[in-house]
Amino acid sequence: QVQLVESGGGLVQAGGSLTLSCAASERTYSTYPMGWFRQVPGKERAVVAAIDWNGGSTYYRDSVKGRFTISRDNPKNTVYLQMSSLQPLDTATYYCAAVTKPYGSRPFLHVYEYAYWGQGTQVTVSS
Repeated sequence: QVQLVESGGGLVQAGGSLTLSCAASERTYSTYPMGWFRQVPGKERAVVAAIDWNGGSTYYRDSVKGRFTISRDNPKNTVYLQMSSLQPLDTATYYCAAVTKPYGSRPFLHVYEYAYWGQGTQVTVSS
């Protein structure tokens, strides 16, 4: 069964940093555009950052620009989200997801475009 497994979440003070990892269980994922989303209770899941299949094109929501970096290591079937200068408003469950379009050459921004999802990892930023 195809799986995406996130790790790296936790509790951090405001101004701190965390790096999330998303490991895919199949080599096929190295050809798929990927994204990181976040969700807080009572709100819709929203894209945080997204990346095309080989890392040549990325997208960031405005509130994380300059603080978060999405990257991927295709030989390791892993996507990363480096988060710095974290703020309490960044507190959420973070999910990675995959768009099943091999060699997709742009980031995808919408939940409905993503076919596979991880189980989520909690990030809590204390003030």
